[in-house]
Amino acid sequence: MKFTVIITEAPYGKERAYSALRFALTSLLEGIEVNIFLLENGVYVAKKEQNPSEVPNYLELLKNAIELGAVVKACGPCSKARGLKEEDLIEGVKLGTMHDLVAFVKESDRVVTF
Repeated sequence: MKFTVIITEAPYGKERAYSALRFALTSLLEGIEVNIFLLENGVYVAKKEQNPSEVPNYLELLKNAIELGAVVKACGPCSKARGLKEEDLIEGVKLGTMHDLVAFVKESDRVVTF
């Protein structure tokens, strides 16, 4: 079984990205393969050097998902529009295109958007 999780919200403003990462991690722990596509403001989830205080660190959750085998791509045009380059993102996150998202969706059994 394989899931694709699409994250469209930036971290910390709302809890959607947090819920998405928790869902992805739980899926991985249950033996389900996971693709994560960061879209729109969701690209900020992978931005290096986040250090929030008194809230969960979304970046650490994303790193954990990658360590457990998640494939993560951030929308290239969305990143560019927000001034982010691939080197601004954590290791394990590659810039992608809509072709990558289509491929993720085609190979998945389920797609969930947060």
